[in-house]
Amino acid sequence: MPTAGLKTIIALSFVLALGFLLVILSCALYSKYHPLLVVATYVLAPVPNWICSHCANPDDFVESSGAAILDLGRFCTGFLVVMGIALPVVLAHSGIIATAAAVMSIVGGLLIYGTIVSFGKFFQEEQEF
Repeated sequence: MPTAGLKTIIALSFVLALGFLLVILSCALYSKYHPLLVVATYVLAPVPNWICSHCANPDDFVESSGAAILDLGRFCTGFLVVMGIALPVVLAHSGIIATAAAVMSIVGGLLIYGTIVSFGKFFQEEQEF
């Protein structure tokens, strides 16, 4: 695993700030604050994986132990990520928000989620056997 240096932290923080900026601008420019729900879905998206990975049995001798709970966590995370993309599309289709606001919200949300996943990968502790 690559180690996280200061440049990595600064770059990921910049991308996270850019994602939040896009989501906030998608709300503020069009005076509709519904796209802020995307931030909640992307911030909550890694939580099922985190909970289910800690609930899984860490026994290395049995391959199938804990696989179902890990799959449930991945399913819930996938649901939240897809909801973060689909919610602005549905809101734009129904006319609640503008199409440009939906695009800005989707791009900003993907930047936020990508940054959260990248932080998790860079700062993941290696397990020793």
